[in-house]
Amino acid sequence: MNEITATGISVLLVDDHPIVRQGYRRVLESQGDLHVVAEADNAADAYSAFKASDPDVVVLDISMPGASGLEAIRNIRARSPRARILVFTMHNEAVLVKAAFSAGASGFVTKSSEPSAVVSAIRSVARGERAMSDDIAHILAEDSLSAGSALDQLGEREIEILRQFAGGATTEQIAAHLNLSVKTVQNYHYLIKTKTGARTDAQLVRLAANCGLTKI
Repeated sequence: MNEITATGISVLLVDDHPIVRQGYRRVLESQGDLHVVAEADNAADAYSAFKASDPDVVVLDISMPGASGLEAIRNIRARSPRARILVFTMHNEAVLVKAAFSAGASGFVTKSSEPSAVVSAIRSVARGERAMSDDIAHILAEDSLSAGSALDQLGEREIEILRQFAGGATTEQIAAHLNLSVKTVQNYHYLIKTKTGARTDAQLVRLAANCGLTKI
């Protein structure tokens, strides 16, 4: 990981919507100290772009076609344990926020936040600090006082597999997206059912929807 210097903070932008990337590239580069050095629109390309550009901060959406931002976080942190990653997404469900931090994210900001909040979060993450938008901090505080979610027992890999399954992906597609064997995905499927108490696939899909992982 590069050291932060007087030349500024290098950023990798990862989002599957080109308009979003273009808009925030302009916002970030207008600051003077933030420089977008690479972009990607999916988890696999995010990993490749990270290897090629070695950015100070990765800013990524958690929801993308195929493998999600959770998988990108996992892969990037596996390559570089000190990587600094800021999730920037429309999702604000506690289960996804906790899964992102568990996977290795350094911060989590929603797209409803003001651009200044995103800029501030990038600078905080670049300094090695944890950053959250106000709404995320509030959601986590509320979650800590509640009974929690049926998905709290799942790890980030299990959350990712459940998200894809509930979104309609087949076992074979999930295996391809995550570079796993079909048998491994089937084993995860069984473990997810066991941990959540779901007896049928329909119950799993309903549970995922209720927790904000997908829509039905």
